[in-house]
Amino acid sequence: MGKKRDGGGLTKTQQAAKFLGVSVLAGAVLAGLALPAAGALGLAAKGSVEGFDEIPANLKTPPLSQRTTILDADGGEIAKVYSRDRTVVDLKDMSPYVQKAIVAIEDARFYQHGAIDLKGILRAVNKNARSGGVSEGASTLTQQYVKNVFIEEAGDDPDKVAQATQQTIGRKVKELKYAIQVEEELGKQKILQNYLNITFFGQQAYGVEAASQRYFSKHAKDLTLDESALLAGIVQSPSRYDPVNDPKEAQRRRNTVLQRMADTKAVTQAEAEAAAKKPIKLKVSRPKNGCITAGSGAGFFCDYVREVLLNDQAFGKTRKERSKRWNQGGLTIRTTLDPQTQKSIQSAVTSQVYADDPVATAATIVQPGTGKILGMGQSRPYGFGQNQTQMNLSVDQKMGGGAGYQPGSTFKPVIAAAALEAGKGPDQSYSSPYKMQYPSPVSTCTGQWTGNNPVQNENTSEVGPYSMKEATAKSVNTYFVQLISDIGICPVTKMADKMGIKRSNGNPVEQSPAIALGSPEVSPLTMANAYATFANEGVHCSPVAIESITDATGKALTVPKTSCHRAMSQQTAKTINALLKGVVEDGTGRQAGLQGRDSAGKTGTTDSRYAAWFTGYTPNMAGAVWVGDPAHKRRMFDITIGGTFHDKVYGADTPGPIWREAMSGALSGKPAPSLPTVPLGDSDKSDGKGGGGGGRHDRPGGGGGHGGGRGDGKPGGGWHIPGFPGLFGG
Repeated sequence: MGKKRDGGGLTKTQQAAKFLGVSVLAGAVLAGLALPAAGALGLAAKGSVEGFDEIPANLKTPPLSQRTTILDADGGEIAKVYSRDRTVVDLKDMSPYVQKAIVAIEDARFYQHGAIDLKGILRAVNKNARSGGVSEGASTLTQQYVKNVFIEEAGDDPDKVAQATQQTIGRKVKELKYAIQVEEELGKQKILQNYLNITFFGQQAYGVEAASQRYFSKHAKDLTLDESALLAGIVQSPSRYDPVNDPKEAQRRRNTVLQRMADTKAVTQAEAEAAAKKPIKLKVSRPKNGCITAGSGAGFFCDYVREVLLNDQAFGKTRKERSKRWNQGGLTIRTTLDPQTQKSIQSAVTSQVYADDPVATAATIVQPGTGKILGMGQSRPYGFGQNQTQMNLSVDQKMGGGAGYQPGSTFKPVIAAAALEAGKGPDQSYSSPYKMQYPSPVSTCTGQWTGNNPVQNENTSEVGPYSMKEATAKSVNTYFVQLISDIGICPVTKMADKMGIKRSNGNPVEQSPAIALGSPEVSPLTMANAYATFANEGVHCSPVAIESITDATGKALTVPKTSCHRAMSQQTAKTINALLKGVVEDGTGRQAGLQGRDSAGKTGTTDSRYAAWFTGYTPNMAGAVWVGDPAHKRRMFDITIGGTFHDKVYGADTPGPIWREAMSGALSGKPAPSLPTVPLGDSDKSDGKGGGGGGRHDRPGGGGGHGGGRGDGKPGGGWHIPGFPGLFGG
């Protein structure tokens, strides 16, 4: 049966509301009785509002902000993040006691009146007149709900919040008009449900479900009578009636609610009195908000997931839209994080580099063929205290990382891959002298580079000729200088781009001969993902951190997918695999080699020891480990790291063992397939010195000083170009 309307199409309720609105605008007493003691009549002159009919007819009700839950690949919780701690539930999932309590204390005539309670208004006018001020308001639950919608829409913008709560006639009239609309469209039960989900209960808890969890560690449907009355009493003044900080005041307020419930016949007098005799028993669950709460060092990965949502247009065209979507929350995000891998990474980095060490380490492991980030950790914990940081040392600048770190000789395989693609073979030989001038000019993508820079190896006995196999195993720097001079810089930068290598600041790799031994500042995630291309037989897949997302209604959202393309031929990838297997078997990376499974990798150390690396892979995982000073100030000479003293730090002796430990734990119990390789032949120079084990040149057989890799324990090929930072080989 339709609502009776007048000739103008208005219902009786709307006519009354329009009359009331006009009365408010005229400064009638009714306008001020729900306003604070600033004075009703004074506000009539100060407030302003457009004509009642000009107020938009539809109240915009933004989705309520809720908690977002971030899960690992197995469904385990990593962290909960939210701008407002809220879990929206249906009325059936709220205790009947809490429904009755909130009605009794906030709007006892809720089910008898419409959007406006005229009897309540008259009662308030009478009481306020006798008290000589404004001591009682007459806002209905519906009006309070509308005001809360205004506040919710304002978000965390203080100016908008002030506008949403300003005590003016204009805001009050808008509130009244929208209350009429809400009453007609939603009905009483839905209004009550919405109110109990939106209102603030103190202690960072929004909505009755979050409040029940906060104060009693239980669901709202399980609240008892006395607990329900306590929560209902908080709403009027969450700070004053906070049971955690002032239990006596909270108990007095609770008992007031219980008596009100008895007066309105919501419960019997006996039930109210029995509940009032009970002491307040809280079981407080402290707020656990944000990535800082993530275990196993997963806070940085959690933060990376947030950055993905804020940076990817799959979640909104503009950053403002994406930020609003993130703050709205209510998402369940299932990520790629493998708990076994994450635990292994964090154990490896924290056991070998301490949080208070003068340098830090970061490590990332990805899955070849899928781009899935399986783990991400660092030695300095996520936080705000001493020896803590919020900077994710594993990722690029725009994703919460720093300026990046020069990878040293871990960049050499990129040059080798470009040369193989250009037609060079693994038997390609160069004189590789101890010392030489950088050949000039060298072709670039846009012209030529010219210069007159000297380059030299670290040890005078390290003299070629060398083939690609031995030069890679020993990290002979002048070999790669000659190689890049031969093929040009452009094929190398194009190969780097195909492998996903960009500088941490987002810029492409520079057209400079310094890239011959790794000058571009990159992140561990970038290098791990690039090396995964070799493991995946030449196909590069972009990194991804998210498997799926569902919103608060259970609807699946579109998430970014990995993008795969062929970066090099299978033959090239297999050849690189063979070259880098040699590094861990009898070259500079022997300290990083895995037991019982095929692995390949490369060490890297920068000049002046600002950074040291090991990047390597198996067919099923690829990982990169960086060690250094995030501020690029501390040189790693005469330094104690993880309780071990180093006269000089090499890629082999610190990052290498971290990589081995992290990968061993991550791969435990998993298949051990063979790396696809091709025979390299036996054309290498053989001087009986072999490829050393990378690390300290003062230990026979240990190899690897300054780029390391000689079996006689002498340092391997370091180099220096004046005007560039200078990079060692291994």
